[in-house]
Amino acid sequence: MGREAVVSTTRSTVEKAFEALYTDDDTALDTAASLLAADRAADAELSRRGEEFVRRAWERGWQPADVVRLVRRDLAEEHVRLLGGLIVSETARYERLPARWAAQLADLDTTPVRADRFSSATTSLELYRLLVRLPSLEPVGPVPGDALPAAVAGEPRMLTRVRALLAKAEATGYPEEAEALTAKAQELMARHSLDEAALAARAQTGDTPGAIRIGVEPPYEQAKAILLDAVAAANHCRAVWSEAYGFSTVVGFEADLDPVELLYTSLLVQGTAAMTRAEAEQRAGGRKRTKSFRQSFLLAYANRLGARLASTSRRVASETPTLLPALASREVAVTSRTDELFPETRTTRVRAMWDEAGWTHGTTAADRAGLTDPHRALKPGP
Repeated sequence: MGREAVVSTTRSTVEKAFEALYTDDDTALDTAASLLAADRAADAELSRRGEEFVRRAWERGWQPADVVRLVRRDLAEEHVRLLGGLIVSETARYERLPARWAAQLADLDTTPVRADRFSSATTSLELYRLLVRLPSLEPVGPVPGDALPAAVAGEPRMLTRVRALLAKAEATGYPEEAEALTAKAQELMARHSLDEAALAARAQTGDTPGAIRIGVEPPYEQAKAILLDAVAAANHCRAVWSEAYGFSTVVGFEADLDPVELLYTSLLVQGTAAMTRAEAEQRAGGRKRTKSFRQSFLLAYANRLGARLASTSRRVASETPTLLPALASREVAVTSRTDELFPETRTTRVRAMWDEAGWTHGTTAADRAGLTDPHRALKPGP
């Protein structure tokens, strides 16, 4: 009877404190934090309820990286670390997790938050208030607890090669070498996509498009979203930007999704490095580093790369004209799936200040990103 009374009292404390989650009143939040800080017996129930809120996020279509991204943007580092610990605890109860969750869990910061009881309770309540208000999203894959396909050991050989080429392109200090390496990676991706289309057409596998979410975060998120859209379109995918949540959803066949993320991430790294070098040149010439320069640089970089990626994609496809109907069929399926996931989309104007020098440097950097014919790019000099 005594044990039941303790549990009942603990739940009463937590439930009373949680009333503050559904208001925007900071005074109510402080009062709730004081209640929790004064009742050590409530700690376990507070953590258990946190895991429950995390589980509800999965049921609403969110994935670990999505939630962490939003918490990092809207709250503070201590909230991110608390969330990391809750996610690890919640996902430990499943025998196996969806394939793409492993990398997301590996990126979590689970360092314990050290603070006084009142501050710790405040952090929990602020995090939980965000979690209970998460809207439902269209799911882009199974959630923990769903039946999962058989696990695949390792990753496709093509993806491993693309990853290695892009890593070298990011590491080199020589633009010509980065150009050749990135071009070769794009060539591998394009040919692999053609091979997959041919295989699916022959085997009539009945594969349908899937989707992944890729972070598109400030600063200059419009330019980044445009770049991702260009990479996706060139690789037979579609990208829909959800500005409010800091990500784009890329829809496509499974063989194309991971390569799109790899190439986008690498081109963003290369573009940022090129922008830093261009800014150094600007400062050396007596001009100040400005936000408008950076915005114009990245927009030009994305715009120019979009045109070059589309050209490369058409060139590779034209080398095997018998596969064009299969590719067209897959692109129709991707468009149809995108419309199902996002029946209401709209275009948006680019919001940016104009800087001619930034645009010129960005265009030049895109030309050096290495999406010309890789055989020509790799050809030794005279």
